[in-house]
Amino acid sequence: MRHILVVLLVCLTTLLCWTQEAPRLILIGPPGAGKGTQARNLSEKFKLAHISTGDILREHRKQGTELGKQAAAYMDSGKLVPDELIVTMVAEKLAGDGGFVLDGFPRSEMQAQLLDKMLAKVEHPINRVILLLVPDDELVERLSLRRSCPTCQRTYHLKSNPPKKEGFCDSDGSELIQRKDDKEDVIRNRLKVYHEQTEPVLRHYKDQPGVIEIDGRQSIEQVEKQVEEAVAPKVAR
Repeated sequence: MRHILVVLLVCLTTLLCWTQEAPRLILIGPPGAGKGTQARNLSEKFKLAHISTGDILREHRKQGTELGKQAAAYMDSGKLVPDELIVTMVAEKLAGDGGFVLDGFPRSEMQAQLLDKMLAKVEHPINRVILLLVPDDELVERLSLRRSCPTCQRTYHLKSNPPKKEGFCDSDGSELIQRKDDKEDVIRNRLKVYHEQTEPVLRHYKDQPGVIEIDGRQSIEQVEKQVEEAVAPKVAR
């Protein structure tokens, strides 16, 4: 009986610790590595807020806001949107003490520093950084053959994940488009920008909380399993 009580006490203590330590994740990887797919899965499975700066910026652009107009020129050429245009939006999304997964932010060491300062104020630092590794040549093929639904934002790949009806979204029937930043010359520039400006973010988090590397060349299901295993210790059960 005493043994059972001890086990229950340990389980309760573990549960409380996990609950207090909500997952606060960053998914890092080059364009086309699968960050969005994995972030959406984590959001659904573990009830985390999915914060995608790419989605936020595209929505501003679609609505024709001043921020969207300013960001459009950078997005179309594959350049990073300046920090001052994006940090405020992210700060608003991080309000509260729940868990979240950041997809597409931070993209530079400066953004990482600003993020740390924001989270330090509420004593909720990043506690997981996951890196998806994929070679550049494979990413060029992935992105140049990618097509997107302008309505629901669902993405397809003409080779590995084509729509049931060629050229049209499975979900809502909208005609699929190729984003301007999925053209090969733009992709190459986006990868160059990533290597120059985003990889320093990995050094920023190398010591605390550390970086978990996952081979993004695997199937979506294999990557998903490994990402979930990396997150699971931080999740209340």
